[in-house]
Amino acid sequence: MSQFEDITYEVDGAAGIITINRPARYNAFRSKTVDELIAAFNAAWSDQNVRAVVLTGSGEKAFCTGGDVKQRAETGDYGPAELGRFRIGELHKLMRDIPKPVIAAVNGIAIGGGHVLQVLADVSIASETARFGQAGPRVGSFDAGFGSAYLSRVVGEKKAREIWFFCRQYSAQEALDMGLVNKVVPADELLKEAKSWCEEVSALSPTAIRFLKQSFNADTDHQAGLSNLAMSALDIFGVSPEGMEGATAFAEKRTPDFAPHVNWH
Repeated sequence: MSQFEDITYEVDGAAGIITINRPARYNAFRSKTVDELIAAFNAAWSDQNVRAVVLTGSGEKAFCTGGDVKQRAETGDYGPAELGRFRIGELHKLMRDIPKPVIAAVNGIAIGGGHVLQVLADVSIASETARFGQAGPRVGSFDAGFGSAYLSRVVGEKKAREIWFFCRQYSAQEALDMGLVNKVVPADELLKEAKSWCEEVSALSPTAIRFLKQSFNADTDHQAGLSNLAMSALDIFGVSPEGMEGATAFAEKRTPDFAPHVNWH
């Protein structure tokens, strides 16, 4: 699909392979990227030949590093959008709603909003070189919806709070040990492994898989309301002096000074 600029999409056997293709920005997403990801997931949904979707990143360094903080520092938003709004919440919902397994093939660092994408995937396969973590509180951002509430279902409350409150990074083996990913493989075998999982599920009943995914989602669908609330709050917080300090400091490669914004009232 040549109309895409920030991603690529191809069908290989039973796999619809979506690749975030902004390696110069460590595959961080802007509004255009999110618009294209939504279009690709919808294309995969409609294609009867696609039985599972692989989401990965271009190059060897990064799966996805979340929202493009440099873009936010430059313009105060994530750039022009097809419908005039940043639709990351819609992408999260689409990844859950598509009646086919979504497999994250984590080829490098999965940080911030990129980490949220792999958390929301039905299963995750990681390269041995992958690293995981959240960065929102370091750059004036957060995900108080699926990115935190669902994460706690995956790794437990204590570990999820550690991940968000301290912005540490974790190795692929640590991610496997905490149940954050399903399997770790050598970097040169990652995409081959993800495709093999797609072929494996293609031999199973698609209707059964659809019902099973919807059943799993039913337990946490109420978190969509939290996610909507969180995205609304983030729209306001992101352009506040505190939020912009995080983005500006990141772009200027300095430590942010959040001390003037301490307010516990």
